[in-house]
Amino acid sequence: MSYITKPVARHKGDRTNGLGLTTRDYEGSMSTLCAGCGHDSVTAALIQAFWELDVEPHRVAKLSGIGCSSKTPTYFIKEAHGFNSVHGRMPSIAAGANAANRDLIYVGISGDGDSLSIGLGQFCHAIRRNVNMLYVLENNGVYGLTKGQFSASADIGSKSKKGEVNRQGPIDPVSVALTLGATFVARSFSGDKQQLVPILEAGLEHDGFAFVDVISPCVTFNDHVGSTKSYAYTRTHMHEVVQTDFVPIRSEIKAEYAEGTVREVKMHDGSTVRLRKVDDDYDPTDRHGVIEYLGGVAEEGEIATGLLYLAEAGEDMHRFSETVERPLVSLDHGELCPGSAVLDEIQKEWW
Repeated sequence: MSYITKPVARHKGDRTNGLGLTTRDYEGSMSTLCAGCGHDSVTAALIQAFWELDVEPHRVAKLSGIGCSSKTPTYFIKEAHGFNSVHGRMPSIAAGANAANRDLIYVGISGDGDSLSIGLGQFCHAIRRNVNMLYVLENNGVYGLTKGQFSASADIGSKSKKGEVNRQGPIDPVSVALTLGATFVARSFSGDKQQLVPILEAGLEHDGFAFVDVISPCVTFNDHVGSTKSYAYTRTHMHEVVQTDFVPIRSEIKAEYAEGTVREVKMHDGSTVRLRKVDDDYDPTDRHGVIEYLGGVAEEGEIATGLLYLAEAGEDMHRFSETVERPLVSLDHGELCPGSAVLDEIQKEWW
């Protein structure tokens, strides 16, 4: 992981957002990932999304586990809070931090090894709790740090760089998220910034657990003929189900849509997600219909992308747990430790 900060070069033509910041102000350290790694494209999309949403850098909390993907938080928003946890344990750290300070914007960056192997249980429970965060899974189908072994997301029949064929069935994170009740589920491709940026923006503004699975090719170990996570395979097998545009409440609607069915979904803050269905029979708010549809697409060997499912309303972890409106970090000792009499009354609720 690099801690060498990029030199900031100012140009008169640099555009600024509502805070007077340029995209350069949302960058982090120099990347040490392999040249051409899809993860760096995800970083660029995150930088663009934060800049367009006028997010104050100090209000962001970046969390990760272990793996190539977990380096990503180092490469955007150097002024944000950050926590690099152990392998597979990022979701519980994110939930704990969120419980203590609900005023921050939480972004968890993980990978297919980090989330679908050792961290699968924690990933599932973060969905169940509906932790208010953007969860980005950079999915390349291999363990890049340990020289390219198949990960839990590798498709049956996919070939390794050495020519070995994967015979184990994959864990599809999108199917897991949908089955466990996630309220925001999307899949995109690191090489499609036009699609990825509005999805990330909508995820950041979503009230609850927003999951984005990003096919992010490993150029060193999984970008060859026979891989189903390569640039070439993904570009030729992408099937865009829903075209997405995110419209913040403070912005005028500039998106233009060709003829087709458009569904507008209001976010909790009044912002709008506009979904244009490419397939007439697709309803991105019908969870069971989405699961059935994605199964059919997978059988055809295609990769469904877009904002695949969005619930218009839901309860996040704070509503489930009935936490106080003020962040716990702002409460003084007397409020956090009210004494045995108050605690006894609370305990009675569970008798």
